[in-house]
Amino acid sequence: MDRRRVNGPPGGTAPPVYLPPGRTAAAPGRTRGPNEIRKIFLKTGLTPSAAGSAYLELETPSINHSNSLLDRTPALKLTCTVHGPRPLPRSSPFSPRLLLSTRVKFAPFAARQRRGYIPDSGERDLAAHLETALRGILIGGRWPKSGVDVIVTVLEGEEDCPRDALATGNQNGRTGGWGMMSILSGCITVASAALTDAGIDCVDIVTGGIAAIVRQPAAPAQLVLDPCPPDHEEIIAACVIGYLQSRDEVTETWAKGNITALSDGKGTTKMGFDTLIDHAVEAAMAARRVLVEALKEGTEAKIQNSQAKPPGRAMGT
Repeated sequence: MDRRRVNGPPGGTAPPVYLPPGRTAAAPGRTRGPNEIRKIFLKTGLTPSAAGSAYLELETPSINHSNSLLDRTPALKLTCTVHGPRPLPRSSPFSPRLLLSTRVKFAPFAARQRRGYIPDSGERDLAAHLETALRGILIGGRWPKSGVDVIVTVLEGEEDCPRDALATGNQNGRTGGWGMMSILSGCITVASAALTDAGIDCVDIVTGGIAAIVRQPAAPAQLVLDPCPPDHEEIIAACVIGYLQSRDEVTETWAKGNITALSDGKGTTKMGFDTLIDHAVEAAMAARRVLVEALKEGTEAKIQNSQAKPPGRAMGT
């Protein structure tokens, strides 16, 4: 044992960040309209070793447009790879349909609190929700006794509160895993793009959408699309869906929160679950437009690359 060596802390640490003189921490606030989603960057075909791949990044939310590191909140950055379809092992029983396996893994640097390499309960829950959303679009009968693996890696994930709350321990009740719901919405969209890039037969492309009921201090509750947890003082309820626009079907629904708290006391609910679902569908339809354009660009790039390759020579020449 080396007694002269000073061992570091077992967990991750963050350097202290100080405000300039005369400045205070910014209060949370949403700069977008209630029916406006963040800008989405989506691109396919970034991993040559995989059958299909995609990368998704959302616009970095900012409480205010300053240069202070304290006001910066993490964006959402996801990458997805699809491996297969490939034959199942001989020891496995016969399956007349394609077997889907999903996995969602956070990179160790994806959050301010470092995650381990063993999947935790949150990652397993996201993988289960993602499998349910994708199972409804696959035409599994065309791939008997085959399997496909969908792996989503979270390079940067959203959190429930900004850095100042994490540093001081005063989170003002803004906890509860709301950031995980935004991550699931992005996982559904990026996985659908990767499956299409892999050329796997699907009935339609599925996109994720999220809507939430939020409330600011001294203001009534309102419905917003694509909520960012650090931008809101309180999130009352939220709903994530996987939506097929051409078939008008919902393949996955995950809702949490207390919607009955919005009752006016006379038995009439101002904002019900159906209204929350409708707004989540609007967010999914807006994300679908970005997905369609990204798939068109990826297809055009594949056609150009195939035309640029020289024709192969015949045997014996």
